[in-house]
Amino acid sequence: MRSGLPDFRLGAVLATSFTGTLSERHGDAVERIPTPQRLVDWLSVYDLTVDSCTTTQLELARELRESIHAAATAAATREPLPAGAVQVINDCSTRGRAAATLTPEGKRQWQLGSASPVEDALSVIAADAISIIAGERDGRLALCASPTCQAAFFDTSRSRTRRWCDMNTCGNRQKKARFNANRRKDPS
Repeated sequence: MRSGLPDFRLGAVLATSFTGTLSERHGDAVERIPTPQRLVDWLSVYDLTVDSCTTTQLELARELRESIHAAATAAATREPLPAGAVQVINDCSTRGRAAATLTPEGKRQWQLGSASPVEDALSVIAADAISIIAGERDGRLALCASPTCQAAFFDTSRSRTRRWCDMNTCGNRQKKARFNANRRKDPS
């Protein structure tokens, strides 16, 4: 942890990584973007660089995060998508004016507008959420098997049977708990 703040839990899928900025939702919740500056820091990790963020923009980001989580959870459990969450995701997606550009190395890079770069960054995240919730990408939405986490994640493993949002945190914690429980049962 830097500056007493929890580290970011980073993943390969932008939208579900963004929902991971609030972890342990069913336990002792950990807010990983508690301040506007932490949102700026998180966005820069994903090359969505903005100079600053207001408290209002942070609130909008959290509303988007919770909407993506609600819609992704519904999609993973094959439930109807919550109308309010869909509306927030759509509004954020259409509000931004980010443009995808191609780098000389053949990579996609997002160009954010100067008038509202935070809203542009959020539109990129919302568009990513739309593509995975709509089933446009190869993979499946799933929920972490950890009872305290239950984060939505995008499983791109070959067998599509991944159980944990992050093997190094939730998966390791669950394996450790199972190992300790087995040791208590068999003290030999």
